[in-house]
Amino acid sequence: MNHFTIKDREEVKNLLTLALTAGIAMLKNGAETYRVEDTMNRICISRTNIKNVDSFVTQTGIFLTLEYEGEVFTYIRRVKDIGYNINKISLINEFSRKFVSTNISIDEGLRMLEEIDRFKDYSILVKLFGGSLLSGFFSLMFGGSFGDFLASLIASILSLAILEKLSKYKLTFFIDRFVGAFLASVFSYLALKVGIAHSLDNVIIGTIMPLVPGVSITNSIRDTMSGDSLSGLSKGVEAILSALAISFGVGIILNFYTKGLI
Repeated sequence: MNHFTIKDREEVKNLLTLALTAGIAMLKNGAETYRVEDTMNRICISRTNIKNVDSFVTQTGIFLTLEYEGEVFTYIRRVKDIGYNINKISLINEFSRKFVSTNISIDEGLRMLEEIDRFKDYSILVKLFGGSLLSGFFSLMFGGSFGDFLASLIASILSLAILEKLSKYKLTFFIDRFVGAFLASVFSYLALKVGIAHSLDNVIIGTIMPLVPGVSITNSIRDTMSGDSLSGLSKGVEAILSALAISFGVGIILNFYTKGLI
């Protein structure tokens, strides 16, 4: 544990900025709320003359307060554009442990967080490759043929590529999942019509797997079990709405298909 002390009010503000920057980065990349709160609290109490540190994190906002020489400082930040990047969460966890256990200055800590923020995400080609393989093998796992595997792989690449292009329009998660599921179903049906696929159900099941909100469901359960009922509930609702959007997108095509309209 380091033994740095805060020298003035300006340094308190910098410490709050550091803790909030770390917390926001974790929340935006899919970390559980209890992990975000714990990270910010540990960063703040690493300074020996900081007292009464408290944080409150929801799915869309962060509240952080602390006491320095009898004066209370409180910062609030709104968080938008939440995604999932486990690698960045791991890097921030590693940074927070290093900051707490060594004599890293606040300015140096801010520079380290900026470097983590600039850390490049996986390229679109890697995402398409991983998503398509996931879809293809899920199709096989549910009893699909090799043709279904190829159809899921192709349909997944096309639907994910279009979703990536649409991401610049900042679609809501519901519309994003709906459009993704609809496109996946359309391409799956086309693969069946041209003779690549043998089972429309198996191809669609595989193709929509990259859209399934598995992380949201997991985080919802973990937050609820950790006592963060509000965050757990909000993430659970998001997961349910995402599942509904996927079912609507798939249901439209299946309804037309079963009624012989396409």
